[in-house]
Amino acid sequence: MRESKAMSSLSGARHDLFRKSPLIQKLYKSRGVTDAEDTVMNLDKLLSPADLPDIETAVDRLVLALRQREKIIVVGDYDVDGATSVAICLSCLREMGAEDIEFLVPDRFVHGYGLSVEVTRICLSKDVDVIITVDNGTASFDGVELARDAGVDVIVTDHHLPGEELPPALAIVNPNREDSTFSSKNLAGCGVIFYLMTWLRKRLREVGWFDRMKLSEPNLAAALDLVALGTVADMVPLDRNNRILVYQGLQRIRAGHSCLGIKKLADISKRTLAKMDASDLGFAIGPRLNAAGRLNDMALGVRCLLENDNEQAFKMASQLNALNSERRAVQENMLDQAELFIAGMKDPSSEASLVIYEENFHEGVIGLIASKLKEKWNKPVVVFAKSAVSEGEIKGSARSIEEVHIRDVLQEMATKQPKLISKFGGHSMAAGLTIKRRYLDRFGKLFEKVVSASLTSTSSDTNFLDDGDLGSEELTLETARDIFWAGPWGTQFPEPTFCGKFELVSQRQVGLNHLKMVVKKGQSLIDAIAFNSPVLSDRVNGVELVYKMKENLYGPSSTLQLLVEEIRESQHVGDLVETKDWKD
Repeated sequence: MRESKAMSSLSGARHDLFRKSPLIQKLYKSRGVTDAEDTVMNLDKLLSPADLPDIETAVDRLVLALRQREKIIVVGDYDVDGATSVAICLSCLREMGAEDIEFLVPDRFVHGYGLSVEVTRICLSKDVDVIITVDNGTASFDGVELARDAGVDVIVTDHHLPGEELPPALAIVNPNREDSTFSSKNLAGCGVIFYLMTWLRKRLREVGWFDRMKLSEPNLAAALDLVALGTVADMVPLDRNNRILVYQGLQRIRAGHSCLGIKKLADISKRTLAKMDASDLGFAIGPRLNAAGRLNDMALGVRCLLENDNEQAFKMASQLNALNSERRAVQENMLDQAELFIAGMKDPSSEASLVIYEENFHEGVIGLIASKLKEKWNKPVVVFAKSAVSEGEIKGSARSIEEVHIRDVLQEMATKQPKLISKFGGHSMAAGLTIKRRYLDRFGKLFEKVVSASLTSTSSDTNFLDDGDLGSEELTLETARDIFWAGPWGTQFPEPTFCGKFELVSQRQVGLNHLKMVVKKGQSLIDAIAFNSPVLSDRVNGVELVYKMKENLYGPSSTLQLLVEEIRESQHVGDLVETKDWKD
């Protein structure tokens, strides 16, 4: 895999930053990184694809498919990980000489999840020879079996945790298989298909395919922007291998080398490509792409990522942006309903979990509601909606906290009561499931029981974990830039968050409901903003803030800005700050 000298040099600069900055060393150490060598993000530090199960079998079959010009259909998932996985697979195989290849993303409201029987039938109607699943397939027993019986080979590429048995696919490339020796179990679906494409290119190079077919050997590093987007959006843990993938993808985006779809989505969400970070992928680009799968058809998202025409890419990005605005409105209404449901519970704070169902919930948005409630209540949450596919069934989306492995919880429940859950799948922090509506009460009681047993602590109070206080000499634009370049930050490698006391110099409301402040520590005056936060009392002259440090790019020059997550009012008397209770 080729890597530019510029990107290699930047990775080396990270190494120097780690050695020279005590703050960066402290931040990395608290996240388990103590060796400067582990901060090097070069592509040659990636784990080898050779350890992924069935990867040789998958490559053998794809080489044959290319040689015989066979029909290939790529079946994806309807989230960002699935969309980026499809785009990576299609673009790479086309560059390697695939001529008869197309994709199919199931409609969640018609086909359900993965390689279902319905989706397989559609593939068979197109005279397919090989089906490749991306970000799904590990649980698709019936669909895989139907394809096999029809003489069609299925190559599964997936990262979701398998059950006790595997479907009868020709190959199942999944780092989470029990027999996998691949040392990172945290690859997203886009990471798995990227690895498979790199191994396929290696094989094709060895057999002289590119020379014989007069094809330019593809630079697969060009797909790393999509790998970064899918990895961040799927919220998989950012272990070192994933950090390398995300770092390299971000470097391509910052250098202006991303696909047109990402560029247009960045433009429309008012993000600066040169300063794009993982949070921009997760909170700006990802949601707009995801909106297609939640409310409409993720095929729009895939086409946007594959589009090479400037005007068409902008048009599709605009459609995705409009869908995202619609999604926000639906989400706000559902969240209000969920809060009313919880308010009607006897004592929700004493429960270890939350299970919520409303008849009119939108199936495509329940995952977002579960995430919001999980963050607020700091406990595992399952939100159900009526299934659009099966009468009498409801579909659930589960989100969990670090102490509870949510898929293991569902597996234990399925073992205790085999008929309770019709189907489920997922990983440690998120899962999807289907149950019969009449089993909802029984599900809620067993879920609470199993979650309670899984928790190492019964406390449901929110803990504000931070990286401590910073002195006034550290509250600088240079420090914010160092933190930016020391990333990527993300799931299980969290962006640095600090807590400190400040004098409140001024405050005003901006936008719809945002609090803009000027705060002071020592002799330093610093801008700060708290989104969705009311103006503080006029009597307040001091605050204690939980915040992240950002470079504010708006205006004539860059400035330091504190992105405030929590505020505690206080009275500032000289160097003393008397604090009151935390306030959102």
